[in-house]
Amino acid sequence: MRRLLHLTLAMLGVLLVAVLLQNGRVDAGKKTKVTWLGHASFRIETPRGRVLYIDPWLKNPQLPAAKAKVDRADFVLITHGHFDHVGEAVEILQRTNSQLVATFELGLVMINELGLPSDKATFATLMNPGGTITVADGEVDISMVPAVHGSGYQFKDAAGKEHILYTGPPVGYVVRIKNGTTIYHTGDTTLFGDMRLIGEFFRPEVMLINIGGHFNMEAPLAARATALVRPKVVIPMHFGTFPVIQQTTAAYEAALQQQGVKVRVRKLKPGETAEF
Repeated sequence: MRRLLHLTLAMLGVLLVAVLLQNGRVDAGKKTKVTWLGHASFRIETPRGRVLYIDPWLKNPQLPAAKAKVDRADFVLITHGHFDHVGEAVEILQRTNSQLVATFELGLVMINELGLPSDKATFATLMNPGGTITVADGEVDISMVPAVHGSGYQFKDAAGKEHILYTGPPVGYVVRIKNGTTIYHTGDTTLFGDMRLIGEFFRPEVMLINIGGHFNMEAPLAARATALVRPKVVIPMHFGTFPVIQQTTAAYEAALQQQGVKVRVRKLKPGETAEF
């Protein structure tokens, strides 16, 4: 009788797990996948298989063409309006039936000037720093945080004259994934003191940090930013793409050591994936 009871309970446990898996409440040990696509571009896949792109400039010179294919996407996050961050976002959004996450101003520019269909950028996913949205059936929280940089869409008129349209403030993102990990993409920014608050409030485990200098943080500033946020892992980005940002991970790692910052530096090659 006792053996029969144990078998019955075991079978009930198996059935319960099966139901939870079907309803998306258990992820069977699956991990969050973070793929660096060169420059500031990343692909994030959640344990339940939802796909997010951040700053999808997939035609950047660092990423081999064979790895630039986008098979699917659910959300496309853009930190600011510069061409090397907007990238191929419009094409991806249209082809994959995904949704844009960006500042309200950038969303309007992409609709009015780049031909993005308005149903791809709505109040549901456009916001400004301080906002948080919950997407992917509750699996992902996306918080928009400040960055210190510029943000404008550059174009030429019929006469060939250069213009820049304001696209709202530059931002970073904190992506919190249930049964996954918490990821902070700094966007293009320099060091600022409130990075400490981002670290304290969101406690990101993974920090995608720009280290290229010139337009962003030089190595000592990037090391200090790492100390303020206190992630477990950093993935360097936004370096080596142009002649003026030929900063290296070696300089950043040396700055970390000089400042006594203890963190795991995960150096990815363009197209390489890390799992957390």
